[in-house]
Amino acid sequence: MSKRNILVTNALPYANGPIHLGHLLGYIQADIWVRFQRMRGNNCSYVCADDAHGTGIMLSAEKAGVSPEEFIDTVNQEHQRDFADFLVDFDIYHSTHSEENRAFSSLIYERCKANGHISQRNITQLYDPEKGLFLSDRFIKGQCPKCKAEDQYGDNCEVCSSTYNATDLINPHSTISGATPIEKESVHFFFKLPDFTDFLKQWTRSGTLPTQVANKLSEWLDSGLQEWDISRDAPYFGFEIPGELGKYFYVWLDAPIGYMASFKKLCESRDDLNFDDYWDKDATTELWHFIGKDIINFHALFWPAMLKTSGFRTPTAISVNGFLTVNGQKMSKSRGTFIMAETYKQHLNPEYLRYYFAAKLSSNPDDLDLNLEDFIQRVNSDVVGKVVNIASRCAGFINKGFDGKLSAEISEPELTSECQQAAAEIAELYEQREFSKAIRLIMSLADKANQYIAEKTPWALAKENPQAVEVQNICSTGLNLFRLLIIYLKPVLPELTKQVEEFLNIPVLQWQDAEHLLLDHPINRFKPLMTRVESTKVDAMVEASKASLNTQGNAQDSTQNNTSENEAAKIDSPLANDPISDEIEFPDFAKIDLRIAKIIKAEYVEGADKLLKITLDLGLNAKGEQQIRTVFSGIKSAYKPEQLNGMYTVLVANLKSRKMKFGVSEGMILAAGEGEDIYLLEPHKGAQAGLRIT
Repeated sequence: MSKRNILVTNALPYANGPIHLGHLLGYIQADIWVRFQRMRGNNCSYVCADDAHGTGIMLSAEKAGVSPEEFIDTVNQEHQRDFADFLVDFDIYHSTHSEENRAFSSLIYERCKANGHISQRNITQLYDPEKGLFLSDRFIKGQCPKCKAEDQYGDNCEVCSSTYNATDLINPHSTISGATPIEKESVHFFFKLPDFTDFLKQWTRSGTLPTQVANKLSEWLDSGLQEWDISRDAPYFGFEIPGELGKYFYVWLDAPIGYMASFKKLCESRDDLNFDDYWDKDATTELWHFIGKDIINFHALFWPAMLKTSGFRTPTAISVNGFLTVNGQKMSKSRGTFIMAETYKQHLNPEYLRYYFAAKLSSNPDDLDLNLEDFIQRVNSDVVGKVVNIASRCAGFINKGFDGKLSAEISEPELTSECQQAAAEIAELYEQREFSKAIRLIMSLADKANQYIAEKTPWALAKENPQAVEVQNICSTGLNLFRLLIIYLKPVLPELTKQVEEFLNIPVLQWQDAEHLLLDHPINRFKPLMTRVESTKVDAMVEASKASLNTQGNAQDSTQNNTSENEAAKIDSPLANDPISDEIEFPDFAKIDLRIAKIIKAEYVEGADKLLKITLDLGLNAKGEQQIRTVFSGIKSAYKPEQLNGMYTVLVANLKSRKMKFGVSEGMILAAGEGEDIYLLEPHKGAQAGLRIT
């Protein structure tokens, strides 16, 4: 089999805060795949970088009292430390704020422009006259133009769920300086994405993407693509657009170009790599992107279109991972489940997390839940109880009774042969990124190995004669089975594998090593390889995560890039942590008709950053007719649609329907909390749809 030449990239983390467990999901997934490819003998380069541009970084640096360059350099070092702690083995970890990236960004822009795919037009935005800065919606607050609620953001009201333009706010102010924004016109540059509709319809169905991702993209393609605003006005931390004074590339334009820049930098230090072999439009090498599902539109629409028209190749495949939840809920600072990589490392072995993620990851962009109780049980049962236990049960007898030398033959050839033959199936599962299936197969083999040892009871035989040949054969068989399991687990547990290689006195393990056994071979004295997960350490990690909230203010609550343009999701409940509102009389309260409602369907709203569309069942009316309501609720940041289906909640049933940009909202469901901790109000178990709350 000829060697494959593969370039793997990971989504670039935003250089505005530390790495957390949600980020690590995608990086560990990619690292496992890369390590597997290298074990198979393929040439696999692995690159990443910090996404280092944008308004958010500029403002964070200013707040910290340092230059943006100093700020991103510090974050870059922290990110590299965190990835190294979790054994994510990049060939290079670069930054989008590099001369390589500046050159490629300018080149691609100029080629897009020369091919007629760049347009420009005037747009009107709100402007902070004191800061001298155009303001995105998240930097503007004011009074809702619909319900007059105070302190609302520039695009959506938390109280009445209305959507509007920032220019419609009453008494708006900049959250940066407090100044009253003014309207100001500016020229912006756009990438003409609709020009590539036909190309993208074909490309997204070419097998490059998971089917369900391609299906989602087809919704956007069929509804009509829009031109993409690729410019921002000074002041802005980024690259200035060639020939356009005071105009900068929007961070999301140069972010994916960072893949090319990072690889170019790597090629400069490696004689065996040539940039054009991997990025030329006729390249026969493979290009794989590993990203989170929140940034699929940039990677599967804008990116391939830009590459196509600028004369570069498009990706071979895009692997998409879902979000991480902890204990079935969104990561939460108040619950201590918004866990930083550094905090985890202070309490637990990173390979515990690598194994748990692998045991649950598939090739689909499904969300993954880190259930901490299951985490403890699974790692202890599988890695420690099933795999490491084999070595600990067998090694002592070999060391003591046979001078640390394995036998020249094994006592169970059929079992060892079965374990060896499984290599092909396990390899195919790794190749297809079906890691959870690979782990299940590996653990089924571990069960058989443990059953074999339990049936042969070498400890009982050794009591009668510690130097019996049968004892040596049984334990040598057990250690050979252990070695095969470690080969299969090496992409997931590289540090454990290094310890095993030293213990077994063998060279660095490769995949093809499963084809032969260790016979008549000396081993070293056994040392404990991995200890059990202690629940007290997990609890301490959770408590430390709560305690560190004040020092982690910049943490990004996403698995992937959170650029400065992204906005925090808002909620229906206006009370959260606000002062108690003015008193009302009971007759006023009595006018509110609160009803128990069952959520029969929840779904994302295309084009809405914060809203979910909720279909509610209010039970039967007096005529025996089923009452169905539709509500748009700003709870997308806290809930996924599948979490809500079948759930009961409380509806303000007599709230006047409101026509919104995305449809008519027929009431309001009640929620409490703010920021990332939003909770729908749920009635006591047994409550039925339609009951009025009195």
